[in-house]
Amino acid sequence: MQIKGIKFKYIMAVAGVLALALGVYFTFFATAGYKPVSTTVVSVEREDAGEDTYYTVIVKYTVNGKQYQEEISVNNAEKLKTGDTVEALYKPSDPAVVKTKSTGAGIYMIVVGGLLVAGFVFMTAKEKSGKKENEQLYPGGFKYAPSVKGESRELYFITDTGTAKYGHRIEDKNRMVLFEAKVTKFTMLSATRMDFIDHIHNKTMPHLIGHEESAERSGFLIDNYSTFSFDGEDIWDHLKRNGVKVESSFMEGKPLWPQYRVYRDGEEIALIQASNYRVHEEDQTEGKLANAVPARGFYRIFTGEQNLDLLFTVALAFARTEANDDRGGNYGLLFGKKKK
Repeated sequence: MQIKGIKFKYIMAVAGVLALALGVYFTFFATAGYKPVSTTVVSVEREDAGEDTYYTVIVKYTVNGKQYQEEISVNNAEKLKTGDTVEALYKPSDPAVVKTKSTGAGIYMIVVGGLLVAGFVFMTAKEKSGKKENEQLYPGGFKYAPSVKGESRELYFITDTGTAKYGHRIEDKNRMVLFEAKVTKFTMLSATRMDFIDHIHNKTMPHLIGHEESAERSGFLIDNYSTFSFDGEDIWDHLKRNGVKVESSFMEGKPLWPQYRVYRDGEEIALIQASNYRVHEEDQTEGKLANAVPARGFYRIFTGEQNLDLLFTVALAFARTEANDDRGGNYGLLFGKKKK
């Protein structure tokens, strides 16, 4: 069984609703029917447990002529001393049950919960707006250019690092940019608007690229599921729907360097190999540690494809996730076959 990643906005919504419910309970219902009473601090004992410090506060108070001595939970207990007065609430049916009058934690939960729920509503509205905009741009869905074969060549996929608004590009050996994706609208709460620019055919295609989402999935072996949305659709589902299959393996003689054979409708169209930050061979420097490990989002592509839009999207899928197979995990890379 495979469980795909749960979208962050749904986790936020659940957390928000729980925080609201707990906040309302602690503020309005936890001490409903309780009566006020002034208590006097009998003792404050400090207990150190590693890096954490705990305080046990004992208070005494009188209800209906009977004196009680109970432990109470108090904010800023470290500031209390014997003889101090603490305003509290007791339960009439069982005066031994006593709580502080403070409702600060409940109010805080209501505020935080409200913000989380508002964030969920905002993200959902932005997603719907973005999907509607894309439907207007691409009636019936986005269509990739057909596969056109030509002379085989080596290309270089590069990711702009050092910024949250990072883009990607494919260069040829002369460092001419053939295809790229540039951020035109960025927000942390919804998908990023990116323009895919095909410089060969002088064509620009806007897309909505979601933020990376990761989760654990179950199966024969534990694996992670790393993905993002592409125009509102899971990127791996999107590639599969467009006839893409990827065979993952390690490069010969480089056990930590992944490579991906890309098939479109059953026909191999490219070999994508991991690279370090110095993608172009002439930039390589001997003896540098940076050359010893691959860099996420940097690849060498060997292909005869002339239309690069679909191939660019495949490289983008691996560059923006921690996945190493076309199921969004790493099982295919490690074992060279798919889960059944």
